Amino acid sequence: MPRSHRPRNPPRPPQSPVLSVRPVTLPAPGRGQDLQVRVTAPTTGSGMPVVVLPHGATLTMDDYAPLAAHWAAHDFIVVQPTHLDSLGLAPDDPRTPRVWRIRTDDLTGVLDHLDTVEAEVPGLVGRIDHDRVAVGGHSWGAQSASTLVGARVVDADGTPGESMADPRVRAAVLLCLPGTGGDDLSPLAAQYFPFMSPDFSELKAPSLIVAGDRDQSPLTVRGPDWFTDGYRLSPGATDLLTLFGAEHGLGGIQGSNDTRTTDENPERVALVQQATLAYLRTSLGLDAQAWPAAREALTAAAEPLGRIDSK
Repeated sequence: MPRSHRPRNPPRPPQSPVLSVRPVTLPAPGRGQDLQVRVTAPTTGSGMPVVVLPHGATLTMDDYAPLAAHWAAHDFIVVQPTHLDSLGLAPDDPRTPRVWRIRTDDLTGVLDHLDTVEAEVPGLVGRIDHDRVAVGGHSWGAQSASTLVGARVVDADGTPGESMADPRVRAAVLLCLPGTGGDDLSPLAAQYFPFMSPDFSELKAPSLIVAGDRDQSPLTVRGPDWFTDGYRLSPGATDLLTLFGAEHGLGGIQGSNDTRTTDENPERVALVQQATLAYLRTSLGLDAQAWPAAREALTAAAEPLGRIDSK
């Protein structure tokens, strides 16, 4: 095939019209505030899987709208919670040391109240496939999502903490997933984010890791390879998508509300959207060929935007 005709990204399946409803309020006893979520869904169709998409640090349910809309346009229900860190909790707030754990409770709370989500979104009742559930997330959101598929936080004594894995979750897409803690953390991270010390040995659900090869984080003394630890160290992370030239925003996947993106690149964002959709469709048993076709398309590209490693 001539180089000019080779595809740069995976093929695009047809899209459906999408609606987004916010805020949908879910009960969260003991949290201090009810949990508010944004729900993005196609306007037609039934038997649709769910993806719970937690945000990165200090963002909200209104971020990552392009990614959520892309998944929803291809027949997924996307639920985005707003976590407590978006509220700027005071250091002396008793919830502050537990924010990372409350984030996980938020995600399980969404799954516990999917019936409420259905009831609050016009036209959604009876259209959710409760047996096909995945989680996604970027940065801190990826760490939060990873706890539902088996990652554990290492305690101060060096032992992995309790498992918060949820059997309802069948797959994950983890974007810029923070790596191991301990000596790999920078002084900044060790002081303010000591919970960024994961153990990946029990992360067993099928998971796609996405990392940028120029993602130099102030949270680690290592380089961009820190964000590939989840792939190297977990039995469930089957695939690693490395984006060439990508920094922490992966081209701008947070959307226009977040002005911190330093590597804006619409093509890169499109690749993340298409590759994650393909992985979700295959890992949830919707289309066995979606992910293999995405890998083949990226490999065949004349000027690929990244590479995929599989194990």
